[in-house]
This record gives sequence, structure tokens and C-alpha cells, in this order.
Amino acid sequence: MRTLIISDIHANRTALEAVLADAVPYDRVWCLGDLVGYGPDPNEVIEIVRDLPNLACIKGNHDAAILDEIDSRAFNHEAQASLDWLATHLRGENRKWLADLAERIEFEDFTLVHGSPRNPVWEYVMDLSIARANMIAFDTQVCLVGHTHIPVIFAEEGADPDLTRLFVAQPGEPFGVTQKSIINPGSVGQPRDHDPRASYLLYDADLEAPWCYRRVAYDIEQVQRRILDAGLPVRHATRLAEGW
Repeated sequence: MRTLIISDIHANRTALEAVLADAVPYDRVWCLGDLVGYGPDPNEVIEIVRDLPNLACIKGNHDAAILDEIDSRAFNHEAQASLDWLATHLRGENRKWLADLAERIEFEDFTLVHGSPRNPVWEYVMDLSIARANMIAFDTQVCLVGHTHIPVIFAEEGADPDLTRLFVAQPGEPFGVTQKSIINPGSVGQPRDHDPRASYLLYDADLEAPWCYRRVAYDIEQVQRRILDAGLPVRHATRLAEGW
């Protein structure tokens, strides 16, 4: 079974459509949250994602914020502005769909969260010290996380969380993990690793090296125009071209 793993779409319909076209064929989709925020297409993104095959989707911090589950004052000024805009544009049925999402899903050998296994919505797994502390917070072999917008792998060496190491796999080069690992697919809609192409991950258990990162270019200028036309912060448009 071929699984498409996506995260941090951030209301960027154009990037999502590029990923879905690039990833075919796939049998199921795991989405790690933050469907909304920053971008101009919140309703379209939710409506595309909710119809994907065999979907497992969790709630991100921006998704939670628009539901008043997180105080918007926890966000920077521009992110708050995006949430204010979203509050008047998100349709009721899509708000309800977000509200019904779980913050954590566990099945097979996988744990799905947005932030971290010990703080599913908010904590960033940015460095080795945080990754090591989180290794004891899940029991499956792999925990899939988003939130940082950076594709990265943290994997134990042996069974000691203190020996966790950081790895970066190149797009298009399949890899395997044999130890307990935290894997981030990167961001579909707002990459922050200085590569503006949409980032996602494929998993196929039938392959010897079952994991593979993929990057795909999309029409960034089109999205930038829609951001500006919507009156959203200029920074949300400019950062897309540089991947930060």
C-alpha cells in the first residue's frame, strides 16, 4: 500500500494540487495538520483534503486557533492577522470538519501528531535535545510530525534515546528506518528550508527502502497574487519564493 504523507498545507491550494498530481498513484493519505493559516485558500484546501482516499488527518495549531482552542495571542502579529481574516472566510461546514479532527492518531507502527508526541499541537521538534526527550512519548516505531515546515529525520541508534541522531534524506532517494524514529515530511504550502518547492513524503511498505521525500515546483506567483488580493500580510506572499 502506497501512502502519501502531507503536512502544513496552510491554505495553499496550488501547492496542494501540485503535490497530489506529482504523487500519484497512492492508496491512502495521512495529513499532519495545519490545513489553514497564512494562505488564501482555506475552504478549497479543506474540501480537497477531506475527499482524499483513506484519509487520516489530525489537527494543527492553526486549525486549533481558528476554533478558539488556542489563544491567538500565542501567534506573531502577522499570523494573528491571518487568523482574523480566516475567521470571516472559513465556511461553517469546514470549521466543523476541523473541530472533529483528533490531535493524535496511533495505528499499525505509526503515531501521527502535528507538533510532537508529548505536545501534539504546539511543540516544535527542531533539534536533537527536543527529539531525544520525545522518544519516550510514543510506543510505535515511527512518529510522524509536522509544524516546523522542515523535512528531517531523527532516529535512535540502538534503544537509547540519548543516542538519537539527525538525518536529512535527499528528495527522490528512497531510505529505510530500522530504529525508533521521528520523521517530518516538510511543508506543502510554506516550506522553510530555503527550498520553495512543496515538500511531501511517500511510504510504501512493499519496498526495501519504503520512505521517499519528494519536492515539486508550483506556480508561486499565482499564490502570491491571491494572498495580496485577499489583503493578507505581504510577508506571507514574499516568503514563499525563498522558502523561509
